[in-house]
Order: sequence, then C-alpha cells, then structure tokens
Amino acid sequence: MLAATRRDLLLERLRTDGRLVAKDLALELGLSEDSIRRDLRDLAAAGLCTRVYGGALPISPATGDYAARTTVATESKRRVAAHAASLITRGSTVILDGGTTTLELTRAIPTGLECDVITHSPTIAAALLDHAASVYLIGGTLFKHSAVATGAAAAEMAQRVSAELFFLGVVGIHAEAGLTTGDPEEAAMKRLLASRAADTYVLGSSEKLGAAARHAILPLDEVTAIIADPSDGADLGALEQHAQVIRVP
Repeated sequence: MLAATRRDLLLERLRTDGRLVAKDLALELGLSEDSIRRDLRDLAAAGLCTRVYGGALPISPATGDYAARTTVATESKRRVAAHAASLITRGSTVILDGGTTTLELTRAIPTGLECDVITHSPTIAAALLDHAASVYLIGGTLFKHSAVATGAAAAEMAQRVSAELFFLGVVGIHAEAGLTTGDPEEAAMKRLLASRAADTYVLGSSEKLGAAARHAILPLDEVTAIIADPSDGADLGALEQHAQVIRVP
C-alpha cells in the first residue's frame, strides 16, 4: 500500500472511529508499528491529528488562531453560552476563562445582572464594560493565541481569588484524553482557576466534542458538568460514562 493511500485510510478511520491505535492498525495492515507511527507523526505535523500514547486522536478546529476561531461553530457556541449564562445568579461570583465561546457567554449575560466576574482575559473584561457586573482582571504575560494572561504573576493573583462557578474553555473534549488545550502554560492556568471555584462547567461547543489537543487540563471526572451541544451529530455516550453532560437544546 502506498504511503499516501495508507494515510488517507488512517484519516478515514480517525473520522469514523474517533481514535487510532498504532498496534491494532499495524496488525490489520500487515505493517510494522514503526511505519504506522511515522505516518501518525506526518499527519500530526500537517495538523491533521493529535498524537497520544499508542496512537492518535482527532484534532480540534479550536486550535486555530483567535480570529479564525471566532468564525467556527458560532451558533453552537451561542447555544452553549445561553445555558451557561442561565447558571449565573444575582450576587454570585464567577470566574470566566478566555476564548471565543466565553466571549459569547459575556454577550448572553443580562447587562443588568449584578454579580462579580473574575477573568484573566482582557477581551472578556472589555466585553463586560457595559454590564452591571463588577470585573476583577487578573494580569500577567499575555498569551495572544487565546487573549489570556499566563505566567507566574497571573498564577499568584489567581491563587488569591475564589468563586462559586468557573466556566472553563477548552480545545478538546474526549472520553479518553479528557479536557485538553494547545499550550502547557495555558493548561496550568486553567487548572489553577478550576481549583479556585466550587463548581467548574466546561463550555462544550460542537467542534470540541470528540477532539483533543496536546496538553491535558483536567480529567472529565474532576469537573461539575460539560455543557455540550452535539449539533454536529457527536455521540456523547462515551463522555457520559465519565462526566455529567448537560445537553443544550
């Protein structure tokens, strides 16, 4: 089998099965595991999959730059944001992650709702300028890909806050890989913010379901629930074995 044909087959299996196991594919195709691993390295380098131990997982469209992500799954993000906003009550304190789905969440929060918002995203803070909410902005080194603050200064400030709710933005939500993102510093900041809230809700718009990125944030069983929109036909059964899933209408 030609290398190009073999890689097309791997991509098709990734789309249909949601994962690739190098050992199983090598046995099925009569090839060495090294050959399959080389193919997976090539596909990952081309941005077509995410390599994990033993194989590969689908890559999330949410790995693109900030401007590109604003055009991906916009209706799905609005549905997830609307449900998330309904969980915020008057007088509550919430932590808002960065990202384009969270930006939709700020638009779904009633402008007259009096609450306290903590965020490490200047974009999210600016979106709340016309709201009644009080805003506490965590500063640090700006990670431009997601428009959020990271680094030691941001972590030190984050350790001093607490909230009832944290709305977590992710790149991938996968039954095996858990909750993932593309940058290790950003992943560490997300974990820290989750530790500062009583409940953590994951913003699961459709493009993130069944996909993965390189860096783990949290296992699925360490969050309160995933607010998920399976509008692209994603099967949530595997996720529901590991976490509470709230399906948005």
